[in-house]
Amino acid sequence: MQNPFTTTFSKIPDYTYIPTGQVSEILENFSYDRPSESLYKITGVRGSGKTVLLAKIEEELSLENTTDKSWLIYRISPGRDMIRQLAALLYKEAFIKDKYSSKSINISASVLGTGGGIGVSKTVADDFTDIGVELDEMLNLSTSLGKKVFIGVDEVSKTPEMTLFASEFGKWMRAGYSVYMVCTGLYENIEQVCNVPNLTFFRRATTIKTEPLNMIRMSETYKRTLHTDAVKSRELAQMTKGYAYAFQELGILCFKNQEDINLEEIISRLKEELFAYSYEKIWEELSDQDRALVRLMINKNEYKREELLAMMDKPTNYSSYRDRLLKRGIITARQGYISLALPYFSDYVREYCQI
Repeated sequence: MQNPFTTTFSKIPDYTYIPTGQVSEILENFSYDRPSESLYKITGVRGSGKTVLLAKIEEELSLENTTDKSWLIYRISPGRDMIRQLAALLYKEAFIKDKYSSKSINISASVLGTGGGIGVSKTVADDFTDIGVELDEMLNLSTSLGKKVFIGVDEVSKTPEMTLFASEFGKWMRAGYSVYMVCTGLYENIEQVCNVPNLTFFRRATTIKTEPLNMIRMSETYKRTLHTDAVKSRELAQMTKGYAYAFQELGILCFKNQEDINLEEIISRLKEELFAYSYEKIWEELSDQDRALVRLMINKNEYKREELLAMMDKPTNYSSYRDRLLKRGIITARQGYISLALPYFSDYVREYCQI
């Protein structure tokens, strides 16, 4: 039997996907004629399932299209000219291609992924056209025909392409076009885009932070796919702390060793995968101040605020460091206590990050 677990980037596991209320919230809002939000930003620590959430939203909208046919669903790369990408994708739609058959807009194969670009050309009336103006007309037409354009953008960062596209998206929203966007990114990268002047709408748009996977659903998934009893499945689920990457990786390891699950050996291999493919990069992206606070939290499961303040060199900065680590998904807080959110992260810091 094929392993039902996967850590392949952006792939939705067929049998081990854990549904979240966050996907339902976005889909419900987009279903209204006049949604309260046209843009969502999904943030979270690496490996927490941001891309899977985006892919699930796209999948659910595609399922709606089997009867409705109203959604135009596009995934756009933030690494290339995003306006030209969207124009090229829209231009492929029959209702737009027919409309523009008499115009001389030149959308070449390269924008569709094979090289080249969209040229500025002359119309029959000898007036120069601009790709932004043409895209505006396409969106106006699609809206008038009852079409809804969904744009998915994964791994957003502050680039000239993203800044320009976000600015154009704000203009389309003000024009009342049926255009929607969900973008994902690390907290710090999303914040950099939010802080660009004249992108106030982007900052005010709803930010959804990935949450730990539901413990009961994880336990039931392990019990069903690994054929373990309730006690063992709960133990496995608790080991992951709800971290999506750990949930899938632990599932992979246990599935490969179903006949004889040596928990000690499984944990050792799980830590090896987490350390090499997730935690090393997470640690690199932390500031020196954030690292200093994390180092203070590696010797027990939870700490009171007063304990950490007593150990810090500059306790007045505690709140800012704490808030930043919370938003990044590195720590979690409950009733005056804080702790590291990622499974075995304290072991990683203790073994590899003490210098």
